[in-house]
Amino acid sequence: MFNPKLALLLAALPLVAALTYQSEIAGWRQKRDAGLRRDGGWLTVTGLFWLHEGQNVFGAGAKNDLVLPAGPARAGVFELHNGKVTVKMDGAARALKTDSEEFAKVGRLRLYVIQRADKVGIRMKDPESPYLKDFRGIESFPAREEYKVTAQFVADPKKIPITNILGQTEPEDSPGYVVFRLHGQEYRLRPVFDDPGSKDLFFMFRDQTAGKETYGAGRFLDTDPPQNGKVVLDFNKAYNPPCAFTPYATCPLPPQENRLPVRIEAGEKTYGH
Repeated sequence: MFNPKLALLLAALPLVAALTYQSEIAGWRQKRDAGLRRDGGWLTVTGLFWLHEGQNVFGAGAKNDLVLPAGPARAGVFELHNGKVTVKMDGAARALKTDSEEFAKVGRLRLYVIQRADKVGIRMKDPESPYLKDFRGIESFPAREEYKVTAQFVADPKKIPITNILGQTEPEDSPGYVVFRLHGQEYRLRPVFDDPGSKDLFFMFRDQTAGKETYGAGRFLDTDPPQNGKVVLDFNKAYNPPCAFTPYATCPLPPQENRLPVRIEAGEKTYGH
């Protein structure tokens, strides 16, 4: 027997699913915006200084090794010895780990130690950053579910060379690659791990919108670990690397095999200050 109420309900299901998905993407974009604006986010990165072996004096004085935009003329000294950094300020000394949340504070400024290959440097964050003050949000393509695809994961663990914008190349662990179809064609992408110890996947890719509608060097995409040999790639969540927002980031670049001969009209567009 025909049930008009059931028929109406079934007919409405695709619309409900579409609205739910649009709401999911809107929520993701709001979270992304908040992450960029947060205290200590990428929009607050306003300096990068490479250290030399031995003493590196820092402060607002023009003759310092690291000239800061605020604070005392001489705020302290970073000592670099065999890749290890010690900061000396106000008569006290302490070691600072590289690429951690530890920092030295000079007034409003926070100074973090980073290491890129054989280079050790100081990343400066400023809550009064002009990049943060000028930020007006990110433009994105309209969210379309056709750009949310399920890919086949092929286990093929090996180290792959990843080059950053400094021109440094280092090997990173890649667990395999994914195969997916888009616009009737088959493509592959190879991820690395999101963070040391994490099983989440991190994709760096460049498509045919790069340098036009999207950031020229490429974009990033995060996914959950493979489940039953599958990985969900939602390109509506493709995002700009930190280098799009500050000239003081050291972003990795997509490996050659992740340069796709297709336009992916999804995710974040080029950011303009």
